[in-house]
Amino acid sequence: MAMLIIPAIDLLGGKVVRLIEGKREKMTVFSDAPGDVARGFVDAGAERIHVVDLDGAFSGTRENLTALEQILKSGASVQLGGGVRDLVVCQRLLDDGVAQVVVGTLAARDLDTFLKSDAKLLRQIIVAVDAREGKVFVEGWDRATGIDAADMAKRVARHVAGVLYTDISRDGTGRGPNIERSAALAQAIAPCPLLASGGIGNLDDLRRLANAGVPRAVVGRALYDHAFTFAEAVEAARHA
Repeated sequence: MAMLIIPAIDLLGGKVVRLIEGKREKMTVFSDAPGDVARGFVDAGAERIHVVDLDGAFSGTRENLTALEQILKSGASVQLGGGVRDLVVCQRLLDDGVAQVVVGTLAARDLDTFLKSDAKLLRQIIVAVDAREGKVFVEGWDRATGIDAADMAKRVARHVAGVLYTDISRDGTGRGPNIERSAALAQAIAPCPLLASGGIGNLDDLRRLANAGVPRAVVGRALYDHAFTFAEAVEAARHA
């Protein structure tokens, strides 16, 4: 089966933006019409869109509800993350039409308690393992936990819908994903799907991920910088 390509929409103040290494001061604004961006991806064939609420990630505020509504109207299946640190909020987002919720801090701060949550709810959650040099970072990537990224991924894999692995040092840089760690994690947690993210800059990066056995990839800045189109990304993954 071809690797699933998932385009990303990062929201800050209702606008579509991209950051480098998760830093607000390294932000580029690409659009003030998130719904139009989402419809563009859907028209190009996207089945799923990865949405990050950066206001939620940085400050815990929900300033992008209107933007989220616009994206949901595109018809795509939406996985949403960013500052979701409460299971009640997870359920509310699911009730509002989000297909899956992405959480990082919520899982990492007390993994034992998190894994004892309602099993049905957990199956609708993707756990974000955001790492630098193999260690997990939380709270908008501002705080180091000392938790081993591979250990966390393995522990959650039997309970959740997927694991999103991001190499923070590569995110938004376009200098290539961490193929080795992504592939190792994908194999370690199978059949739970790994979503690789961070650093994808060209079609060869996607081919390398696909050939390494990574089942899903989240692509952001390369699409906005026109390094390749979504259709070209899908084709590269299909024929890797």
